[in-house]
Amino acid sequence: MRKGNVLLKLAVGSALAASFLLLSPQVKAQDPGQQPSTQQPAQPGAQDQKQAQTFTGKIAKSNDGYVLTDEANKVSYKLDDQDKAKQFEGKDVKVTGTLDASSNTIHVSDIQASSS
Repeated sequence: MRKGNVLLKLAVGSALAASFLLLSPQVKAQDPGQQPSTQQPAQPGAQDQKQAQTFTGKIAKSNDGYVLTDEANKVSYKLDDQDKAKQFEGKDVKVTGTLDASSNTIHVSDIQASSS
């Protein structure tokens, strides 16, 4: 009896494994020197879009151009729109844009004088 149970379990296990292999997607063979691709499929409208944020502080001139200094958080950000920033030199402002953390640069969409 024990042998019969073991053989039955082996047969069922083999059948399950075979059906799994038949139903699973086929894997494409790769050249051993080729790195696997880690790119995700492109989604419409999702090309590195970042959410716009609002930053507050004072526009100041530095060696590299105009920056937004945030005294409360002791940080300053480079601004990519130098012409717009120049108009607000020395003034408290609200800057709307997206932050590129790798270069600490705000890609400016708007600058407004702050009411505070």
